Amino acid sequence: MEPILTWARVNSIWAVHFNSGSCNGCDIEILSTLTPYYDVERLGIELRGSPRHADVLVVTGAVTRQARDRLLRIHAQMPDPAFVMAVGTCAIGGGVFQGCYNVVGSVSDLLPVDMAVPGCPPRPAAIIAGFAALMERIRKGEPA
Repeated sequence: MEPILTWARVNSIWAVHFNSGSCNGCDIEILSTLTPYYDVERLGIELRGSPRHADVLVVTGAVTRQARDRLLRIHAQMPDPAFVMAVGTCAIGGGVFQGCYNVVGSVSDLLPVDMAVPGCPPRPAAIIAGFAALMERIRKGEPA
């Protein structure tokens, strides 16, 4: 039964996007991956509106105090196993917002990050490569 579940997880990734306090550069690039030019749906990746139906939580931006509780609540609403993908320099390490009075830190300070896509902002090709690498890790059963 486990090989069938792994196959389904890898070939049909549903993602939910959460902006935890960024400049929106990474958000625009994530939305660019959904356009027909990049056509990320050919890999089985689809953006969902509800965390209850998502497999991957795609987080952009440094985590602010205002967004911290919402981020944790959205992650708690996701079914297991829930994977976390940090997109952009701010989500990975705080970026230019590191040390600001309202910034808690990076996504990895609150949640276990399974895949990090560096860049400010990362290009859609890099985001797609991050999804492909995450899919390969899921296929192999590698831990975060």
